[in-house]
Amino acid sequence: MKRNRLIALATLAAGIASAPLWAQSGAPYTVLETGRGYARLQDAVNAIGDGRGTVQIPSGRFADCAVQEAGEITFTAAVAGQSVLEGEACEDKAALVLRGRTTHVEGLVFANQKSSSGNGAGIRAEKGRISVSQSWFRDSQQGILSADDPQGTLTVDKSTFTRLGTCAFSAGCAHSIYVNGFGALTVTRSRFEIGRGGHYVKSRAAKVAVLSSSFDDSQGKWTNYMIDLPAGATGRIAGNWFVQGQHKENYSAFIAVGAESRTNRSAGLQIEGNDARLVPGLQRDTVWVADWTGEALAIGQNSLGSYLKRFERR
Repeated sequence: MKRNRLIALATLAAGIASAPLWAQSGAPYTVLETGRGYARLQDAVNAIGDGRGTVQIPSGRFADCAVQEAGEITFTAAVAGQSVLEGEACEDKAALVLRGRTTHVEGLVFANQKSSSGNGAGIRAEKGRISVSQSWFRDSQQGILSADDPQGTLTVDKSTFTRLGTCAFSAGCAHSIYVNGFGALTVTRSRFEIGRGGHYVKSRAAKVAVLSSSFDDSQGKWTNYMIDLPAGATGRIAGNWFVQGQHKENYSAFIAVGAESRTNRSAGLQIEGNDARLVPGLQRDTVWVADWTGEALAIGQNSLGSYLKRFERR
């Protein structure tokens, strides 16, 4: 009996010793500049306020969210890819609702985000200069959704978007990335895969750059365009890899320009150095670039697979 008790006490002590310090303190979120820990993500954000600071999130899964109203804040994972914000949407919008001056998000995972309107996102970008790197958006209605800020910019680098999008709600479709009236969108070295509806990238920004990224639609279901610029745009789409899958709601084009309006100038939009094709074994006609603007797009050399028409005016 005494031996069993000693074993139990030793096991308990080992468990306590192996538990992370934040679990013992109940304050997982640390503002690095002060070293203070906070029990709620919102408390850490509020502590920075209108200033500048870094919130570090430890490894683990957290049903938590926050709204940034001001300041310059970096949200970073203690270990990239191991800090998950899951299933909690502030303001019925997103895990992070951002309307400060600047925001940087690095190394976080956003999962299982839903809202009552069907556009629950990992990030709701509402204002300011926002950058995202080395992050993963998965299994949600939407990855990143922006509001209208003509001075705002969104930059995404080395991030992955998996099993996102839906057109099941009356408010309209959700997408992997959906930028409304921001001034500019830049996506580099990122991956889009296994879409579940809507477009992979939809942007109304006046300036757009999609570079060195991959769009793997081979396991997508009920997806639409790879890149949709519904109001037109200038900028560059280059060095990307695209494969269109079989199970699509709309397979009529890979890239669509100005399908809804001509709000933005599109003349000179560069589309070059990309590789695009259908999934192996699929035979059907489609279009690489479909244009509704009537402006002179700068479509350069692209490597196109069988059944892809280079350009079509609509």
